[in-house]
Amino acid sequence: MSAFAIPLSGLEATASSLNNIANNLANLNTDGYKDQNLSFGDIFNQMQGTSGNGDPIQTGDGVQVAGSTANFSDGSVSSTGVSSNMALQGNGFFVMQNASGATDYTRSGDFTTNSSGQLTSPSGELVMGYPAVDGVVSTDAALAPISVNQATTMPGVASTSFSMSTNLDSSTAAGTSFSTPITVYDSLGTAQTLSVNYTNTSPNNWSYSVTLPASATGGTGSPTTIASGALTFNSSGQLTAPTGTVTGINITGLADGAAPMNLTWNLNGSSSSPTITQQNATSATTTTNQDGFGVGSLTGYSVLPDGTVQGQFSNKQTLALGQVAVATFANTQGLQQTGTNDYQATFASGAAVVGQAGAGGNGSITGGSVEGSNVSLSGEFSKMIVAQQGYEANAKALTTLNQISQATIQMMS
Repeated sequence: MSAFAIPLSGLEATASSLNNIANNLANLNTDGYKDQNLSFGDIFNQMQGTSGNGDPIQTGDGVQVAGSTANFSDGSVSSTGVSSNMALQGNGFFVMQNASGATDYTRSGDFTTNSSGQLTSPSGELVMGYPAVDGVVSTDAALAPISVNQATTMPGVASTSFSMSTNLDSSTAAGTSFSTPITVYDSLGTAQTLSVNYTNTSPNNWSYSVTLPASATGGTGSPTTIASGALTFNSSGQLTAPTGTVTGINITGLADGAAPMNLTWNLNGSSSSPTITQQNATSATTTTNQDGFGVGSLTGYSVLPDGTVQGQFSNKQTLALGQVAVATFANTQGLQQTGTNDYQATFASGAAVVGQAGAGGNGSITGGSVEGSNVSLSGEFSKMIVAQQGYEANAKALTTLNQISQATIQMMS
């Protein structure tokens, strides 16, 4: 009896639905997993003419799985504290390169690093992004693996200016001296220690000298004076001369072979008030500042909302190591799942449009976190009840048809 095919198709369809629900529940805790839903369509058999009023007489032949759709809404974000982890919120996918060199796409940001310091998925796929040269990200360059190799070093930058907040004791006698050391850096990133020496010459008048150890220029003996002058204060203890800056603090012939240094001493703070004062208080320097730094090694990194991987270095500086790319598609439902939370582009999805996180409608990235599954436990249980009832109803229909066929056979025998 051909009628058996109809409830059998119903059993097969509801079994597929139960399998799909079971798969969703199994991936309840899978990072970046997107809930899958099946849609069903009837199987048209034939049209057997029309009724007396002209309506078509159509008969069906059961049900079949018409397609599947993925729910690409955001999953919940959980902080992990792991620098390599990333959670993408909003539109887009991470761009990955698998072992064969093909491009995959994923929402699972449970990334780690390989032995070469490259960001990878747990299955070893490379996280792709825009490369950075000397801390400058080039979004016009071809995508490349993002590296956070601990052997990465940051070259030093030569100091060009320095400043200090110092009070000189107005009650000291003429001939009394006070000295403040300050570390600056040459073009090779080598620390050089200057000394700024103050000597009281008379009330409201001081002389200064900036010296460098003789060994810094390959010599021996007393420090080398590289600049000197006079400081004048008014009756309120405010510096009146010189004003603004002291220039001409030049260092040449450094023993390490660095380029000559031309330093400027900034005498004013951010409010344009002099940072050198003369008050009836103990001579002391509270702060020193300079704009250079030495060579640094990578100590850690973090991922910014736009996908920039920002390295932290031992010289207390930060530098961009690259920028994680984000891909979007015209039709996300057209993507093909390949397992391990990966997707591949198809003709239906259209080609990937690769860009930066947070730009052009792309989602933003939360570093040190992962996006969880968006499967709803209660929602899946509700669908399971409906599927179970459908399965039982089709099984009952099949049993009934079997009883009718058995009764028919008995009547004929």
